[in-house]
Amino acid sequence: MKRRSFIGTAAAASVGLVATTNVVANSNKQEIADKLKYNINHSVCYWCYNTIPFEEFLQALNSLDIRSIDLVDPEQFPLLKKYNIHASMCWGAGKGIVEGWNNPDLHEELIADYKRVIPLVAEAGFTNLICFSGNRNGMNDQVGLRNCAKGLKQLMPMAEEHGVVLQMELLNSKVNHKDYMCDNSEWGVSLCEAIGSESFKLLYDIYHMQIMEGDIIRNIQDYHQYYGHYHTGGNPGRHEIDETQEIFYPAVMKAIVATGYTGHVAQEFVPSWEDKLAALKQGVTICDV
Repeated sequence: MKRRSFIGTAAAASVGLVATTNVVANSNKQEIADKLKYNINHSVCYWCYNTIPFEEFLQALNSLDIRSIDLVDPEQFPLLKKYNIHASMCWGAGKGIVEGWNNPDLHEELIADYKRVIPLVAEAGFTNLICFSGNRNGMNDQVGLRNCAKGLKQLMPMAEEHGVVLQMELLNSKVNHKDYMCDNSEWGVSLCEAIGSESFKLLYDIYHMQIMEGDIIRNIQDYHQYYGHYHTGGNPGRHEIDETQEIFYPAVMKAIVATGYTGHVAQEFVPSWEDKLAALKQGVTICDV
C-alpha cells in the first residue's frame, strides 16, 4: 500500500472509530437514562475508585449518566466544570477525621481553614462541605458537643451568607474509626439543635449507622430534617449493596424519598468486583427507586 493512500485510509478509519465510540457512549448513556427514575439524585465517592485516573472517572460518570461526585476539593473543581459534574459533597478544609471540632485548641486553625474554603465552594456553585467531630481521647461526649457547637457557631454567619452547608459525618467507632465522637444520630441531632442553623447538617452514612445503631428507616423518618446528605455501603465489609449484605437498600431509599428529600445519595462502597464501574452501575440501579 502506498504511504499516502495508507494515511488517508487510516485517518478515515480513525475518524470512524471516534464516531463509533461516541455513538456507543451516547447510546449507553441514553439506555441508562431511560431506565433511571431520578427520584434519587445519584452521586459517588471518588476515593472508592481512585485506581481510575480522576479525569477518566469523570468521563465514565458521564457515560453512566451519574451527574454528581462526592469528596472532591477545590483543586479538582475545574475538571468537574469541564465534564459538567456537580460536587455534591466537598472537602479540603480541616485536619481530617481524628482531629476535629471537639478540640477547642484547634478552633482557631479550623475556623481559618474553613473560612478559606467556604467562599471557594460557593464561587464554584456548590453547597456542601464536610466536617468531623474528631476522636474522644477520653473526653466526655457532652463536653465534646459543647466544644463542637462553640467552634462551629463562629462559622455559621459566613456559611449562611455564602449558601454553604457544613455537614458533619456520622461514622462508626466500632469497626472503622475507633474512638470517633460523632458516632450516633442522637448526639449529632443534639449538636444540630445546639448550633441552630440550616447551614449545619449531618451526613448520614447508612453503612456506618447500621453498625452503630441500626433501625435505619425509623431514624430517617424521625431525624430526616437534620440529615443533609446520605452515603451508602454494604454491611458487613463495605462492599456492594446487593444481596451479599444485610441492608435492603430499596426500602431505605424509598424511606428517604418519602421524607421529601431532594439532595444526593452517594455510593461509598468499596467495589470488590473486577469491573468497578459495573459495580457502581449496579449500586445506582439498586438505589433508583
